Amino acid sequence: MQLIRPDWPAPPQVRACSTTRAGGLSEGPFHSLNLGDHVGDDPERVALNRARLRDRLDLPAEPLWLRQVHGCEVARASEAVAGCAADAAVARGPGQVCAVMTADCLPVLLCELGGRAVAAVHAGWRGLAAGVVEEAVAALGTGPDQVLAWLGPAIGPDAFEVGPEVRDRFLVSDRGASVAFRPASGDRWLADLYTLARRRLEAVGVRAVFGGGYCTYSEPDRFFSYRRDGSTGRMASLIWLDPATR
Repeated sequence: MQLIRPDWPAPPQVRACSTTRAGGLSEGPFHSLNLGDHVGDDPERVALNRARLRDRLDLPAEPLWLRQVHGCEVARASEAVAGCAADAAVARGPGQVCAVMTADCLPVLLCELGGRAVAAVHAGWRGLAAGVVEEAVAALGTGPDQVLAWLGPAIGPDAFEVGPEVRDRFLVSDRGASVAFRPASGDRWLADLYTLARRRLEAVGVRAVFGGGYCTYSEPDRFFSYRRDGSTGRMASLIWLDPATR
């Protein structure tokens, strides 16, 4: 199983990673570590993949698997139930595992510098425009200057082509967001999710932002990509507070 670990100065009790597509049991377009149970894969293989992930990471609990709807709802891991409709999860105590699934959308992991709270965010362009990052930062319950953010694997700025309505949506609230768009063919634009997320984080006072630079679309052997393949699996980005180090 190939995992990506954030390179960030998080407290020792904060555990975090993103999966790749390697190391699982799924077949066909879901090969191999598909963690999504909503994409048409064999449910038994998905369950085995999730069990492999739990064992590999020695997770303290089953991750809170969300029903992601491209909105800005934040689930509280201590209260929410699996399958609840939300695009972010926050945990303010040890032993609760926050998770989001992606296959081009941007996973954002957040932690509080004191190691008291963590959050995972599913940030596609709709969620970013709706304010999911801002909602998740607020849910941590601390000042933004005490927040670290890490940007995981997403579709890169050379592959994410969008229509003018997407660019217009961001420019309504932030004219400076124009730097995240480059002209493509016709009226189309190439959008940079990483830059858009950084601008959103900086706007609410989060300056310590790490990660970025991946492209799920251009690395088929490493990442799932919905835009590239259509029928495909899902990777997960997870974060939790380790009870053993508190």
